[in-house]
Order: sequence, then C-alpha cells, then structure tokens
Amino acid sequence: MRIAYLDCASGISGDMTVAALVDAGVDELAIEAAINSLRLPGVRIEFETVMRGGFRARHMKVHHPEQHAHRYLADIYEILDRADELTIRQRLLAKRIFQEIAIAEAHVHGSTMEKIHFHEVGAIDSIVDITAAAVGFDLLGVDEILASPTPTGRGDVMIAHGRCRIPTPGTAELLKGIPLAQEDLPYELTTPTGAAILRVLVNRFTLGVPEMVIEKVGHGAGTRDMPERANILRLFVGEAIADPESDTVLLMETNLDDVSGEVIGYVREKLMGSGAFDVWLTSIDMKKNRPGVLLSLLCHPADGPKLEAILFSETGTLGIRRSIMRRSKRTRQSVIVETEFGPVEGKLGLGTQLAPSFAPEFESCRQVAELAGRPIREIYRAAEAAFLVSGTQPQQVIAPEKIATRHSHDHSHDHSHDHSHDHSHDHSHDHSHDHSHDHSHDHSHDHSHDHSHDHSHDRSHDHSHDHGRGEHKQP
Repeated sequence: MRIAYLDCASGISGDMTVAALVDAGVDELAIEAAINSLRLPGVRIEFETVMRGGFRARHMKVHHPEQHAHRYLADIYEILDRADELTIRQRLLAKRIFQEIAIAEAHVHGSTMEKIHFHEVGAIDSIVDITAAAVGFDLLGVDEILASPTPTGRGDVMIAHGRCRIPTPGTAELLKGIPLAQEDLPYELTTPTGAAILRVLVNRFTLGVPEMVIEKVGHGAGTRDMPERANILRLFVGEAIADPESDTVLLMETNLDDVSGEVIGYVREKLMGSGAFDVWLTSIDMKKNRPGVLLSLLCHPADGPKLEAILFSETGTLGIRRSIMRRSKRTRQSVIVETEFGPVEGKLGLGTQLAPSFAPEFESCRQVAELAGRPIREIYRAAEAAFLVSGTQPQQVIAPEKIATRHSHDHSHDHSHDHSHDHSHDHSHDHSHDHSHDHSHDHSHDHSHDHSHDHSHDRSHDHSHDHGRGEHKQP
C-alpha cells in the first residue's frame, strides 16, 4: 500500500504543504495550470529553492494584487466550479477543506455557513494554497495519509477581529480530535489552512515515521526562517510495510457503580454506533463492598477522543484508563455455504500457517431455522458440515454475491444483505458476548458498515476567519 507521512515538527501551513508535494515529485506545472484555471486576475504562483536552518527546501510564493474582498463560501465554490483544469475529485476535495473551515468559523462566531464570510482564509493566497494542496495530493496518488502530532506555537497574532492568542479560535476548532505536540516557539506554527488539511486528508496520526519503505522525501519551507529550528514540513512517500494479521488498537476501561443498567445498555449501543470495535461488561467488586461494572471497549486510536467524550458525558465517570495495544487477528472473508436447508452466511478465518476456520452467522442461522422449522443447533451443524465438504479452501466456498440470486425461499429476507450489525470484532478478547452480530466497523479495515460516519464532516456550515497572518503563511 502506498502511503504518505507528514512530519509536522515545525507545524503545517498551506504553502508548506504544496511545496513539500512538489519537492516529493508532484508536477508543479500541473499545479500551476490548475491555479491559472481559477481565473483570478493577476494571480500566479512560483516555486523556488530556499534554505531553512541549513537545509534545502522548496518554497511556494503566491503573487497577487492587493485585495480587500471578503468572500462567502458560495463565492469560493463559484471560483472552484469555473476552474476547468480541476478534476471532479480535486474540486470536491478543495470544497471539503473549505467546508471544514466554514464549519469551524460558523461555530466560533455563532453563525451559519451561509452567513459566514471569510477574511484571512478567503484571501487569494489561501484559496490558492487549498486548491493547490487538493490537486497535489490527488496527483500524489497514495492510498493513505498519516501525520505526526502538530505544534501550534505560542503568542499572539493579528486577525480581522484584532489581536488573538495562538491557536486562534477557528484553528483550535479545526484541531479538535487531532493530536498536538508541545513546541515552545513564539510563532503561529499551525495555520487554519494547515489544520484544515490535517482534518480532511489525514487518515491517522502516529508519533513517528510509520513502518514503510521510503521512496521520496519532500521538504516544504515556511515563509519565516526561524533561528530556533528549520521551518520545514517533511513529506515521506513510499510503500507501507503491512502486517495484515496485526494492527494497533486502543483499550479504554472505566469502573461504574452508580449507573443503572438501562443507561449502561444505552451507552454500550452509542459507543458501538460511534466506531468502537467492541464493548463489553464485567461484573466487579468495588470499594465499600459495592457491586459494580467494568465497562471496556476497543477502538481505533484515532477514535479515542470521541468515544472517551461519550463515556464521560453519558456515565458521569471521573476517570478512564487507556492502553495502546498491538492486536493479532485473522484475515476474514464473508462467505455463504449451501446446506440442505438453504444457504447460510458465515465468516471464513484465514491466516499464515493456519488452517481455514468457518463460523456460521447467528442471524443467518436463525432465519434459516425459522424458515425450515428446524432447531438452530441443526442449522449450525449443517453449515459447518457444508464447509468441511467444500474442502476448507476459500475459493471452494460460494461467495455471497454469487449466491444472492440462488435463494429459493419465497420470503423477503435478503440473505445477501450486508448485515449492518456485523460485529466481527477483530480482537482476541473472548468476552463471550452473545452479540453474534458481526459489526465490521469502519475502523477494523473490514467494514461494511452502513453508518458512514463521515469524518470529513459533510455539514454545510460557513467559516469565516480567525486565521492570522492573512493566509496564515507560517511566520
């Protein structure tokens, strides 16, 4: 899998991102053509090689006439829509970045996306930065984008609303859920544009360079040449060293002794619906001989803050324990086997040096048992026998899509459905929950989840400003 990693040791801004993309091999002429197609009078971009802290890097300069216009989101969309050199994917990506900024600005100013007008981020250089970044990442052609935690810097900046503390309110709103790094430098290191790029494009965050074979490293320079450190954003591009039978998960636990069973059940469902791989309960003894419940959950590390907020707000707990773990798992494949009672869905477990294993799905067995008027135990045994007869080879098992049309039962249960309950938690905790639903959450990389929690926040709000330094070039 081809990946890109943003090393934000000195923060991130729009111009730094575009320059790093060009230095990593993205065609600068293609980016220039895209910017020219915006048809902004007197606007052009220029790439140059500079030195920052003794290191070579590329820097992007935006040349434009003086301007005083404040734009609404609709105005920016109109500019993007008339750019005939943008592909549909590039145009939509640029709009998503602007939309995230609009959502943040509408929130901090108590307004709506339609009414918010952009100051700094509506400036020409910010429109250019965001459009160029969308084009650059599309041309880079990676499957996943990762990033390090980013520092915000410290001090004050001047924005359209006056002097404001770093990070500005709009930037802080955009950085919700994004890991921050401590860097005590008196500059605005992460700009609103940089924060929006992280929010929309980055799939996950990691403290160090991920396991990968590096092919290219791009260096994008910020505007300021800081004496304390090289003002550079590094972009690593290469192939991930993937272990399909292992991943990283976050375990969170909290002890509860004053929450009703009804509330715990509700919280459990809410956590599962918000991205947890699994949630389970354990009876425990607590202080003063009180019976209690240990609520545990597994999730993708990036979903930790969101799920932690649910635990705090819904249970009133005063503390949550967190542990990062490596999880061994078997590759899974959804299959259907033919039995004398009809087709039965199940999960096929695969793995290096392991014999394939088959587990019938409870819901599918239940439906077949009801239709056939047979005990469910008999359906389980028939499905397992059908799998063994198939020779236990994955290619010899009928795939769901190939059998969907072969259902002979005259009923409305579509056995090829995606079971949006597909709780097949990949973890190795055997909590014997009789979920039997198979929640393939969008985080366990085998997800057919219908929830589509769109982390790109496709809400239509409107952001205004709050981004000091006019386009927020790095100081």
